[in-house]
Amino acid sequence: MNPALLGLFTIIVGVGGCIGYFFFSNLILDKVIFPATGPNAGRNINLANQVRPWLFLFPALFALALYLGYPVFATLWLSLTDRSQDGAFVGLANYSQMVAEPKFWEAISNNMLWLIVVPAVSTAFGLLVAQLTDRIAWGNIAKSLIFMPMAISFVGASVIFKLIYDARPADTAQIGVLNAVWMQLDGGPLSIVLLKILPTIILAGFATLVGWFAFTFAKAAFERGQDHSPMLLPLRALVAIGGAWLVWKSLTSILDVWTVTLNYGEPQQWLTLPFWNNFFLMVVLIWIQTGFAMVILSAALRGIPEETVEAAIVDGANPFEIFFQIKVPQIMGTIVVVWTTITITVLKVFDIVFAMTNGQWQTQVLANYMYEKLFVSADWGVGSASAMVIMLLVSPILVWNVINARKEMR
Repeated sequence: MNPALLGLFTIIVGVGGCIGYFFFSNLILDKVIFPATGPNAGRNINLANQVRPWLFLFPALFALALYLGYPVFATLWLSLTDRSQDGAFVGLANYSQMVAEPKFWEAISNNMLWLIVVPAVSTAFGLLVAQLTDRIAWGNIAKSLIFMPMAISFVGASVIFKLIYDARPADTAQIGVLNAVWMQLDGGPLSIVLLKILPTIILAGFATLVGWFAFTFAKAAFERGQDHSPMLLPLRALVAIGGAWLVWKSLTSILDVWTVTLNYGEPQQWLTLPFWNNFFLMVVLIWIQTGFAMVILSAALRGIPEETVEAAIVDGANPFEIFFQIKVPQIMGTIVVVWTTITITVLKVFDIVFAMTNGQWQTQVLANYMYEKLFVSADWGVGSASAMVIMLLVSPILVWNVINARKEMR
């Protein structure tokens, strides 16, 4: 069948099926199960009204149970069985095998690095852009350009950046932008500015921003009038620990910037450089997620009452004090939601790593590790165990987001 006709047929059947389900289910409910006639008419009407919402919810609940609930339990069962033994139950043997593999701990380590860097940088850049673009006449055009990467798939973005990082022999023209710039540097003043001073400023600024945010977020646990729910305390502790580690890593990286020996005049295989290649991969996701953070935070900034800003100006506050002490505290809830949403995306990151390095050169992440075990090694036990680890890492963040959303609705 022609794809267009198939799509039209699917739409007609889907919409028609929904209309038919709701019409006939209500008809049966009102005419057969709880008829609004006879001596019990009033009781039947009340009972029908109590059952009716569940009729509307049933298709969604059934779909969730079929496409989400069943796979979770099936994956849990597979993680406790062994394919080589005809699916025999082996308990936690797959988990023991998984934690004994260096690649698993490499994936955990890299995922932690992604979790700390990507949400922090994406949220910070998104907040910065949201604030700055609201002050210029062509701000909407700038926002459109920054949001545009959100329309590109992760694989498409990975191909673009793989070309940026591409390396050709030294005696040929470089098509990779990064190596084309690198080959023009020879250790002179421009090299010192671009490769020493500029990275130092970026790392110091990043360390300051992350340290301030982690301190502010953790300090709220001890302040009156703040949310002290048990679900939030582990998240505050994680942010504080991760922020402290990232500040330390940034400061030590500044030392590395000034002590490392650079091979000028030779093209660099950027994606094969251990540790740093993870950051080259993160740039792709940051480039995509900054637009998302910008849109959400821009709406939050516009929702701040003008009276608070005007009062701060009257009191003599400068722009930095207005931004960090007036605006940011009022949208902290939105910042945390954006942060956690990006965190969930990072925990499931797969496409970028698969398309650019396939987990080689110490860039393995959990989702790619799971893929290799399930579909390359055909080891469904360890692969399912790693899938359960990903689910366990994502679930607390999802639960906290739901609880926070309900509080805001109340």
